Amino acid sequence: MEFMEESIRSGMVAIVGPPNAGKSTLMNHLLGQKISIVSHKPQTTRNRILGVVNGDDYQIVLLDTPGLHKARQPLNREMVRIAMDSLNEVDAILYMIDVSLPLPEKIEKEKNREMMEQMDGVVAPVILVLNKVDLLVKEGLLPMIKRYAELYPFHAVLPLSALTGEGTERVVEELLTVLPLGPRYFPEDIPTDASERFLVAEIVREKVFLLTGQEIPYSCAVTIESFKEDTTKQMTTIHATIVLERSSQKGIVIGKGGQKLKSIGTAARKDIEKLLGQKVLLKLWVKVKKDWSKDGRFLKELGF
Repeated sequence: MEFMEESIRSGMVAIVGPPNAGKSTLMNHLLGQKISIVSHKPQTTRNRILGVVNGDDYQIVLLDTPGLHKARQPLNREMVRIAMDSLNEVDAILYMIDVSLPLPEKIEKEKNREMMEQMDGVVAPVILVLNKVDLLVKEGLLPMIKRYAELYPFHAVLPLSALTGEGTERVVEELLTVLPLGPRYFPEDIPTDASERFLVAEIVREKVFLLTGQEIPYSCAVTIESFKEDTTKQMTTIHATIVLERSSQKGIVIGKGGQKLKSIGTAARKDIEKLLGQKVLLKLWVKVKKDWSKDGRFLKELGF
């Protein structure tokens, strides 16, 4: 990689934590645009997504990682491996948790123990991000910050709301106190190193997450079959396939008279047009690849 010759505060920062903590929402907010897909369902992010936050005197390269959880299936194990590997490659870590849901004391202790195990051996400074504090009673915030600060030598404990943006400016301020002096790793007009094909596939997968029931999203992958830009018509034609694990899921995704698939395609096309800045003709197909999430060869095709 050819670095930009300039000495500023710069470095790699991993955003890690349990599923559904708001990691992708935070990264999108800091970037000022949507790079990572978001849904209310856990384990939406599967791959490591890179986003670049630029300022006059800094560049923060954020890595949005899959949620840390106890993994049993090959796909989930790969997701956790990707997240854990990130901890050893960065200059700082944002460990993010959702504090809006009150937990029984036994479960909370277990989750805190898991967090300490995940941080074992980490040498980079860790900033604990307490997300969704806008849903908390304000009187309980300071005791919560104190309790978490006693668990681990965090560089800082930051309460915020990734959704509303409240408190997110503190994240950048704290990161700049720990990032080293160095070059810009990316030109200032490049917000991510992900390809357009990858981002398009992620957008389609997000719409499947949002528009189908509990079972379908985790059995779904998206592959881009063709991606053709017509400069004269200012239009991109994209053929994509939604891959499912079981035949019974196909009818659910297609829907009665094809309406569900049409809704997925319409919602995805609107976001893809924003991403590409031009009209898009999106054609979706659905196919079944039995137990694809256990197929090592197919997982490699998906980038794992």
